Amino acid sequence: MYLSKEVKKEIFAKYGKSEADTGSAEGQIALYTVRIKHLTEHLKKNRKDFGTQLAVQKLVGKRRAQLNYLMNKDIARYRVIIKQLELRK
Repeated sequence: MYLSKEVKKEIFAKYGKSEADTGSAEGQIALYTVRIKHLTEHLKKNRKDFGTQLAVQKLVGKRRAQLNYLMNKDIARYRVIIKQLELRK
């Protein structure tokens, strides 16, 4: 995969509680966001790659589910991760 273990650890260290905490909602949302951005850049060059389009749609759905969970669980953490990842205007 294009994300090495070191890159994933950096993502989890920055957005999660620690680099070993891969289960936190914030870390998972951040990882989904990085993957979505990468695939979106790929789609800009390859418009007719429908497999990648499907993958992006699935990742967006998974991220949305995590965001909904976090919003219902702790609204303060939701607002912080939205601001950090710049998901809203």
